[in-house]
Amino acid sequence: MRDTRNVIDKYKGLPLEEIVDDLDQRSHGLEIAVENTERDFNMGTIVRNANAFGVRHVHVIGRKQWNKRGAMMTDKYLHILYYATLDEFIVAMKANNRAIIAIDNIEGSVKLAQTELPVHGVMVFGQEGPGISPELAMAADKIVAIEQFGSTRSVNVGVAAGIVMYEWIRRHRL
Repeated sequence: MRDTRNVIDKYKGLPLEEIVDDLDQRSHGLEIAVENTERDFNMGTIVRNANAFGVRHVHVIGRKQWNKRGAMMTDKYLHILYYATLDEFIVAMKANNRAIIAIDNIEGSVKLAQTELPVHGVMVFGQEGPGISPELAMAADKIVAIEQFGSTRSVNVGVAAGIVMYEWIRRHRL
């Protein structure tokens, strides 16, 4: 099947499998996860951001159902892995020597500008509103908060995901 979606010129007209293979060969190792305790419309934005920043693996903790419309079909180019429980996800990350870096502005978090983002980490985003679960906060190797300077308590989780992924890319690839 030839791809006719919104892809860069290099991939126009190529079969989906060839595009995925090429992206896999150019992988830089950044992985992300989403703890989707409720049906959150921001997941599509997070997945689209992941594609834009060259993420190859997106780990979904919890429900398999999520709003793919916001991803604009970019999920077709990624490897999306599902975990029924947080414990399954933690076991898988530890088995692959991936540090779990939760992104949230809760007590105990460290400032993004002042902390290391490990090369072999997985950046985990919670849902809009409640953020990461208390269980994920306990299991995380580190919790990172994005510095903010306005009156609101937090930025949208889709925006936060884009900021953190770009910052990882800036530090490790640019």
